[in-house]
Amino acid sequence: MSGDKYNLDGKAILEKDFKTSMRGYNQEEVDEFLDIIIQDYEKFQKEIEQLRSENNRLKKYSSRDEAPTQRTRPVNNTQNHQVNYDILKRVSNLEKAVFGKKYAEE
Repeated sequence: MSGDKYNLDGKAILEKDFKTSMRGYNQEEVDEFLDIIIQDYEKFQKEIEQLRSENNRLKKYSSRDEAPTQRTRPVNNTQNHQVNYDILKRVSNLEKAVFGKKYAEE
């Protein structure tokens, strides 16, 4: 069997042999139904493998994406201080321009 967690797979269902009795089920009907079950099992197994593969890919992508940003992102405090100073200087100049005009008008 291909799955460790499952009792049945397509091959086990296909190879299952039911004993016949005098008042048993219609063998053709049972075989047709088992064929449908086998097809579903095979589809489920393919979908499970596809989802596992995608899950593993996403886990690798996620761990690869998170770790470098935390480790390799340099923090340049000197540059940040310069940017902050420039912004404060601009805000100060704008305040002088706006409030200076208001006081001049009054």
